Amino acid sequence: MINAGRKHTLTVNRISDFGLYLADEQGNEVLLPNRYVSMKDKVGDTKEVFVYHDSEDRLVATTETPLAKVGDIAVLEVVDKTSHGAFLDWGLFGKDLFLPNRNQQGLVEVGGKVLVYLYEDHITGRTVATSKLQSVVSNMDIRVRPGQRVEVLVAKRVDVGFRVVVEGRHWGMIYHNQLFRPVAVGDRLTAYVRHITDDGRIDLSLQQQGYDEVKHSATKLLEMLERAGGVLPINDHSAPEEITAITHMSKKVFKRSLGVLMKSGDVIETETGIKLIRR
Repeated sequence: MINAGRKHTLTVNRISDFGLYLADEQGNEVLLPNRYVSMKDKVGDTKEVFVYHDSEDRLVATTETPLAKVGDIAVLEVVDKTSHGAFLDWGLFGKDLFLPNRNQQGLVEVGGKVLVYLYEDHITGRTVATSKLQSVVSNMDIRVRPGQRVEVLVAKRVDVGFRVVVEGRHWGMIYHNQLFRPVAVGDRLTAYVRHITDDGRIDLSLQQQGYDEVKHSATKLLEMLERAGGVLPINDHSAPEEITAITHMSKKVFKRSLGVLMKSGDVIETETGIKLIRR
């Protein structure tokens, strides 16, 4: 069955003046408009497409990749508002995503960004957004553990840092003292679980903890030196802010990583910085 809001791998079933008609194994068809068709396409070819409803409520396919699909949580920009709801930039040509008034929570303004979950409306079959995430994101049954590497979506900036969605199912926090590079709402990042409190709060860091962190950061520092021509203008005595600006590491991690590289004989420290040893 061909469902809206999802990717499908379909077969070119026939060619028309309007585009290609793609079919699934059951013979259900959907049109891929000429905009996305190549002269090389022929009957029997397979194509990976995204399917959605057009303005006339017909299923249509595209080779474009949307910013989110059914089942995803995403931060999307509000491009229009009407008396019935808001429309969000979905990343598709000529097609915005509907966020009904009944699904809105918090401030929704044109030009602003909202955190939403995409689902299939069981009556219309259309893909719809909601900013009410209580049934989707919860810390009641936490399925991550301290030290685990996780994928996070930056959801909101707060006074102490950034609130994030962890693995698409939990709320978490990255505090300012764990940020060593620029971060913005909507970013998708790799993070590490630092601590889970008794009341279910998940604290995260953008850096690994312990020896694994040092090994990873030492490799990154070595790569930075190579890209910079073998010299970086920071050393053990540089200010923490200067180190963070150049390496996106804390001074503590930088010093430990530098120690690993000096011990291995790859790097030496000078009065003005650190230098890669050419072998």
